[in-house]
Formats: sequence, structure tokens, C-alpha cells
Amino acid sequence: MKKKLTVIAERCSGCRVCELVCAIKHFSVNNPKKSAIRVMVVYPHPVIRMPIVCNQCGDPKCMDNCPMKAITKNNGIVEINQDKCIACTKCVMACPFGCIFVHDDVRTPFKCDLCQGDPECVKACPKKAILYIPEHMLGQSQRMANLLKYAHMKEVEYEEKGEKKIIKYAEIERRRDED
Repeated sequence: MKKKLTVIAERCSGCRVCELVCAIKHFSVNNPKKSAIRVMVVYPHPVIRMPIVCNQCGDPKCMDNCPMKAITKNNGIVEINQDKCIACTKCVMACPFGCIFVHDDVRTPFKCDLCQGDPECVKACPKKAILYIPEHMLGQSQRMANLLKYAHMKEVEYEEKGEKKIIKYAEIERRRDED
């Protein structure tokens, strides 16, 4: 069963423990700039904290743009062969999610390799904001968020004959009763 990383941004506290364990695992240093996961923070309002993780794409653009064919996909994991890589950084620019990183101390770009199937970031996240789940479960958190958002809606806005209208839930219930 194929598994992938997924993020539930609402759970993220911005502690960046995931960054530290990743850098320690792959480079044996306590330096979040050498991490293959990054927590992006936007503020002042609303404050958003979100770990950015590699999607291990089905059709990786980074792989398509590598002139040396140094990027391959093995068992669902997109990997960079450090021996073939010439550090042109075309993969960094090609990644639509910004999940390939460079650092002055590292000869070639680097990215998440899922810790070969046992992601340290998942184990270390105190808020369980990063999950390693079966691929068929991807999107479950978004589906649940949509359902909850819908359930808490107070009104519905729509357009009828070019005119903007709003129906409040109480009116919807009344209209159902009238039908």
C-alpha cells in the first residue's frame, strides 16, 4: 500500500521540530536550513503555519527538467542521485510546490526521501500536523473541513437572473417545509 505525507495546517503550532529532526537525520546537524521540510509562517492576521512537504508527484516536474536524468522515482519516492547531479538547480525552479532546497554547505539540491518509508518528521511532530497515510486517504482532512464549514454556514449566497441573493438557513428550512 502506497503512503504519502499530508499536512493538517490547522494543527501546526510552528514549533519547527520537524525541520530539526529532518536536518539531524540527513545531515547530522541541528540546522533547519538543511531540512527537506519547511514550516512556512504568514502573519500578522490571520496567522498561518504550514509545513511544506514533497508530494512525491506522480509526474514529477523536477525529474522532467533534470538535464542529467539524476532524478528518478523508485517505489513512489522521487530521489536525487547525488553522483549524477551537476547542481544546475533546474529541479528547484521546476518544483511547483517549492519542495527542493539548496544550501551553501551541500553540493547538490536535496528533497524529502520519506526517510525511506519511516518519516522522522511524522514521529516528532507534537501536534500530529504531519501524517504519513495511505494514498487513498489523501484529501480526507480537506473533505472533513469542507463538511464542517458547510455545516456551520449561516447563509448561502447565489445569483438568480443576474441578481445577487442570499438565503439564510432558517429560510431554507422554511422553503423545504413549504414544498
